[in-house]
Amino acid sequence: MKWVLLTILLLTVLAIIILITKVKILIDYFHGNDNDHLKVTVRAWGGLIKYKVDIPVIKVDDNSPTIVVEEKVQTGPNENMKEEKSVQVDKTDLLNSFNDFKQLLTHIAGLHKIIRNFLKKVTIRKIEWHTMVGVGDAAATAVITGAFWAVKGGVIGVLSHYMKLKDMPVMTITPSFQHAVSITSFKCMIQFRVGHAILAGIKLVKYWKGGWPEFKTKPLSALSGDKTNTV
Repeated sequence: MKWVLLTILLLTVLAIIILITKVKILIDYFHGNDNDHLKVTVRAWGGLIKYKVDIPVIKVDDNSPTIVVEEKVQTGPNENMKEEKSVQVDKTDLLNSFNDFKQLLTHIAGLHKIIRNFLKKVTIRKIEWHTMVGVGDAAATAVITGAFWAVKGGVIGVLSHYMKLKDMPVMTITPSFQHAVSITSFKCMIQFRVGHAILAGIKLVKYWKGGWPEFKTKPLSALSGDKTNTV
């Protein structure tokens, strides 16, 4: 009896630790003319749990109307386990993604409310967004610079409305009046507790209605028994 109680106590403590665990997601994106680089790092427990996705190449294929994405995945605190792959995304993949989102909207009652409630518990901080833009014409560059400021202000406004914005964003826009250039660097950190994510997942299952949808993208297509090879 003593061992049963001890086991229950240990499992309860472990469950509480998992529920209150904070997950940090670091996003680092760089766009320089025709070069794009995206790095996403997920960390928990001070780096003991670590998962990093590094996408050094995002470009349009010269031979077909597709986007080529090269991806490197590293896991573990020392990033020992590695996986590299290259995929091509075409218009069919994008349409399938829209289809899957529509399926979720149809089958989950109050999906927007569930997402909003979860995002209210998400903290976003350390936003750094720097841009250099120019089209080779001073007047047009000035207009574009103003438009970029409006876009950035709108994006930050949306983020602060749905999530907790803890730090004042650091943003700059440098106009290049003499040369055509497009360079953007964006970094931020997103935090949330595992318990809040689990609660959102439980709500998604609880408010599911109707039959099972026909997903078309991986890995959701596996849930529908679909063996298509779309991204």
